[in-house]
Amino acid sequence: MPDVIGIRFKVCGKVYDFEVNGIEVEKGDLVVVESDLGLSIGNVIVGRHTVENPEKELKKILRKATEEDLKQKKENESLETEARNYCLERLMARGLPMKLICTEVTLDKKRFIFYFTADGRIDFRELVKDLAAKFKTRIEMRQIGVRDEAKIVGGLGICGRELCCKTFLTSFEPISIKMAKRQDLVLNASKLSGVCGRLMCCLSYEYTDEADEAFQDEETAAITEEEELIEVIEDAPLPPAEESPRVDDNTRQDAPSTQMGQASHPTKKVSSNESTKQERSHRHKKRRWRKLRRR
Repeated sequence: MPDVIGIRFKVCGKVYDFEVNGIEVEKGDLVVVESDLGLSIGNVIVGRHTVENPEKELKKILRKATEEDLKQKKENESLETEARNYCLERLMARGLPMKLICTEVTLDKKRFIFYFTADGRIDFRELVKDLAAKFKTRIEMRQIGVRDEAKIVGGLGICGRELCCKTFLTSFEPISIKMAKRQDLVLNASKLSGVCGRLMCCLSYEYTDEADEAFQDEETAAITEEEELIEVIEDAPLPPAEESPRVDDNTRQDAPSTQMGQASHPTKKVSSNESTKQERSHRHKKRRWRKLRRR
């Protein structure tokens, strides 16, 4: 289990693990490492700790940053400005539909990285030739998205504060319009979009998976026992009315009182059916009212 430290190269950037390699470093120190882009200076954000079975082979830190390294980094900043101005000049001369965001130069000046945004694929081969002829080093063009552009450039949000991606967000999480719906927000694109033109990252701050599951449970709530009973009553067919015994005219006057009682029984049954229909109608209205309240 190697001892590793967490290093960050940019403000609010991702934290990468590097092997300590026997060098005594503490949180807050500046170190020189060989990153994927080249030789760079990083800031130690996470102190020494161990990692079991790392996913990939960890690179090792080279040394602590010295005064010469810091001086070289300061000189590279002026070189980055020069490279950016020259690249903008060549972009205008060649008429390429791309927006240059920033330029980065590695500590050893062996690589110049140009970050840009564009609507689609851009053929910048001739531009790379111009830059390579000017600076006599390796040129790398990287196309980024509008959210990464906002993170690099910065700005103020509609809340009046500095952008979250510029101050504390280290990565971008997926944002969907469903998050705004669950919070009963006005579905207005101008109010839900950030400086980058995408949905604001802060929509996810008060949205959790547990809240979404609870909302779905309310939408798909099971029918209660009382509602099940109502449905059974509504679906059950009404019992057929009993036919009254047929009485002849000759025997109508001589019929005993028991026969007259049987003859009057269907009349009572009809009134019972009418009350059942009224009860069904009342329960149906009550059930519809419950469904409307759920919505």
